[in-house]
Amino acid sequence: MAEKVAKVGVKKAKGYLYFVDKHGDVSRAKMARGKKKGGSPEKVAKVGIKKKSGYLYFIDKKGDISSAKMVRGGKRKKR
Repeated sequence: MAEKVAKVGVKKAKGYLYFVDKHGDVSRAKMARGKKKGGSPEKVAKVGIKKKSGYLYFIDKKGDISSAKMVRGGKRKKR
């Protein structure tokens, strides 16, 4: 279950990958398509959230930053 961390309201443009960078800000990079290379990241919104270890941070459908606890381990598959 995801938990909203910060309300940002970023409007997403087509062809870009949006993510929370290591400084806790929202950045985007042009996605690679076919032979075309992707672009270098650019900052979209300066938020500056503090990231906790063991959590995955992402931009949700409303353009806000959310986090979810990462699942580690689990059952081994039988062969």
